[in-house]
Amino acid sequence: MIGSGTFDFLRDLAKNNNREWFHENKGRHDEARANVLEFVGELVKGLSKIDKTISADLDPKTCVMRIYRDVRFSPNKAPYKNNFGAGISQQGKNFNGPGYYLHIHPEESFLAGGCWMPEPDMLKSIRQEIDYSGRDFRDIVTTTSFKNYFGEPDQEYKLKTTPKGYSADHPDIEYLKLKSFTFTHVLAPKELKSTNAAKKVLEGFEKLHPFMVFLRNAIS
Repeated sequence: MIGSGTFDFLRDLAKNNNREWFHENKGRHDEARANVLEFVGELVKGLSKIDKTISADLDPKTCVMRIYRDVRFSPNKAPYKNNFGAGISQQGKNFNGPGYYLHIHPEESFLAGGCWMPEPDMLKSIRQEIDYSGRDFRDIVTTTSFKNYFGEPDQEYKLKTTPKGYSADHPDIEYLKLKSFTFTHVLAPKELKSTNAAKKVLEGFEKLHPFMVFLRNAIS
């Protein structure tokens, strides 16, 4: 589970996002990161039983993202993120293709999965697979359990017009307009602080698994 101390650290960091405060509280960061690494280690072991592409020996250190922000091209010069993030795939957080994600934040935690902003060739392949196998895709993302848990796919950067090569009356045009193929489920802090937190997150990842398989088949 994610401890209260981890959330407390993130709250305080959000109020004091500067290098001096962070250096004075580096020990708190290290404790919080250790908590996250332990939790992600649990998730990796559990996910390896659901998704055979994930090794039970995957090092959680390859999954948990650094808290330091890259501010070179951002107008926001705050040096630190106010969350912990973990990406889980065959390559840990450095995946090019489908992956699972956990976002840990005092007020905005969530789990997610899919392909975020795939490169043009990958995007083309996913759209083609939805075009060719639309029924299979709908059978996954419109089932009652999936829909109740995730709702609609994330709409970020969705096209306002039809993508090239597809007609406006295509039965799956709203899916084909997507530029990212991801689903998200919000998690309350109390869920991550509960003793069965890993089980709750894994239940979400298990629901995502057929969608992940569809995406992998599309780009393979």
